[in-house]
Amino acid sequence: MKQTDLREQWEARINDYRASGLTAEKWCAENEVTTRQLWYWLRKFRDSKESSVRPPQWVPVNVHQPQENTESLLLVKVGAAVIEIRPGYNPVLLSDVVRTLQALC
Repeated sequence: MKQTDLREQWEARINDYRASGLTAEKWCAENEVTTRQLWYWLRKFRDSKESSVRPPQWVPVNVHQPQENTESLLLVKVGAAVIEIRPGYNPVLLSDVVRTLQALC
């Protein structure tokens, strides 16, 4: 018997066993197979189903970028450098950066 034929035969047997509602021992006795064979094939089909699970797929995500309020944006140019200043800026830090840029120019 070919491997594919044996696999198909056991797939049918397992479906029959599951649909029967019988215990494994009773079903095996009625179908002239050992419980060891039944457990082997149950495990084999369970393992093959787990290995045939499709890999995860990427899901597209749309990220909404809030629009900037450019009306409150101030650009300061010192030499080739351009500094964007937004509401809530640190004036001491800005002063230090401007002084440093002036020293480099």
